[in-house]
Amino acid sequence: MNVKSRHHLRADAIDAIEDALADGLGVELGADTYEKVTFEDSDWEVVLVDGEPTVFYVPDDDSGGADDPFLTVRGANDHPPAENVVTVDAGAISFVSDGADVMRPGITEADESIAAGDLVVIAEENHGKVLAVGRARVDGAEMVGEEGKVVDTIHHVGDDLYEFAG
Repeated sequence: MNVKSRHHLRADAIDAIEDALADGLGVELGADTYEKVTFEDSDWEVVLVDGEPTVFYVPDDDSGGADDPFLTVRGANDHPPAENVVTVDAGAISFVSDGADVMRPGITEADESIAAGDLVVIAEENHGKVLAVGRARVDGAEMVGEEGKVVDTIHHVGDDLYEFAG
């Protein structure tokens, strides 16, 4: 991914990111520097937090809405979220890590406060490592079950965003 532009964020933009992550994930960043990066060959917009690709903007699933700031996979592993977490079993790891959407049979647990349309992190059950970020298709209370796709994957381990080093 070729960097198109890179600039430090204003205080109001930083506050918006910090508030969104605190409210949605229970994560406090408390960093010194925030730089927004855009790319020539990708629609991703990334925020480097103290030089690390920690936050990215995800298009709102409502038509024409503003983009939502959310943790990248690396960001979620560095700042483990307390909320909006979907946990998958060992059998789902390879599929989710390759970018597959998340199916009910692979889910062992889901935060019950998740609402359909929310952004979520997908973590594996043994070590809690985050494998992907996605958008919930159903409420958290409906995620565990026998069949059906419940999370659309947006960003995962090994994709271009994950490989971007800042």
